[in-house]
Amino acid sequence: MITDKEKKNMQQLYKAVLALKDEEEARKFFDDVATIKELLDLSSRLEVARMLRDGAVFSEISKETGASSATISRVNKCLNYGEGGYEAVLERLK
Repeated sequence: MITDKEKKNMQQLYKAVLALKDEEEARKFFDDVATIKELLDLSSRLEVARMLRDGAVFSEISKETGASSATISRVNKCLNYGEGGYEAVLERLK
């Protein structure tokens, strides 16, 4: 269960991301706030979502991204039953 303090911290993070002006500011912010491993994991999940949306199969995605079947399944579940975050971002990145 997420505490009120954790919820407040997450809201602050969302607002911080929305306050970034361009890709360079985003790079600097994420370089400061996250480890390289965390950034690689997040960017890999976004690529997995893109590939799933474009019709790629799990084996192809795993080979291309190095993502585990568990990660691919989780992203697939989010695409199909989640809040629509991946879809919104992927649509805007077209």
